Amino acid sequence: MKTSDKQFEINKTEQEWKESLTPEQFNVLRKHGTERAGTSPLDKEYGEGVYKCAACDKILFTSETKYNSGTGWPSFYKPIEGAIETSVDRSLFMTRTEVHCSCCGGHLGHVFGDGPKPTGQRYCMNGVSLEFIPKGE
Repeated sequence: MKTSDKQFEINKTEQEWKESLTPEQFNVLRKHGTERAGTSPLDKEYGEGVYKCAACDKILFTSETKYNSGTGWPSFYKPIEGAIETSVDRSLFMTRTEVHCSCCGGHLGHVFGDGPKPTGQRYCMNGVSLEFIPKGE
């Protein structure tokens, strides 16, 4: 199922999303774009805290599951239970598993099976689709 076919807890028109997101966030979260590798400061963020969806504030990942994948994008080995959904992405002449926010359907990135233990998963996220909230804030 394409995320655009599904009703999410938070639904906005394309214009409403454009007004509430930066152009880069809109391109990634609503148009399934990808930021350039190495451009997000969140790739090198290793403080304690949580990562939430930049579109709707749903908490998606904790700092305990973040690791340096060497890819140039913030990577995690496990999302918070129920925080994400996936769909099949057949763009760019390949098949990948696309990751979306379960609350607003925003495109976050992709998940691959080459991550570390204990899950073996690499949730490779666009930093622009996330917001880091340090512990205690």
